Amino acid sequence: MRKDDGLVSVGRQHRFHALLAVEPELCDYEREGILPAADRTDSNYRDYSDDHLATLTFVRSARELGFSMAQVRELLALSDHDDKPCQDVDQLVQRQIVEVERKIADLSALREELGQMLQSCQADRIGGCRIVESLARPLPPRGA
Repeated sequence: MRKDDGLVSVGRQHRFHALLAVEPELCDYEREGILPAADRTDSNYRDYSDDHLATLTFVRSARELGFSMAQVRELLALSDHDDKPCQDVDQLVQRQIVEVERKIADLSALREELGQMLQSCQADRIGGCRIVESLARPLPPRGA
C-alpha cells in the first residue's frame, strides 16, 4: 500500500477491497480501459488510489442501474466534461428507462404465463400435472 503523508492508507484500501468483493470484474475493467491500471508497490501488489475507488463506485452504481458496459464507458467519458450540457446523460438515462419498462413488460407477461400454468393444474399427483406436461411442450413465441 502507498503511504500518504507518512500514513498507510488502510481505510482507502479497505473500502476498495470491500467493493472488489462484489465486483470481481476488476481486471476486466482495467483491461478494457474503464479503470486505469493501478500502480504497483515494491512487493508488486496493486496500489489503488482514491480515483480508482471513485471510478469503481461509479461503475458499480451504473451497472446496478442496468447500464451496459458500453453505456458505462460513455457515462464515464461524459463525466469528464463538467462544463458540457447534461442532455447526453439525460438521453442515456431515458433509453435506460425504456429498457427497464420493456423488461417489466416481459416479466409481467412471464408472471401471467406462470399463473395460467398454475391454474391449469388441479391434479393430486405429478402424473396428472398439467404444469409438468406443459413444460415438455415448446412455448409459443412471446407476444403471439
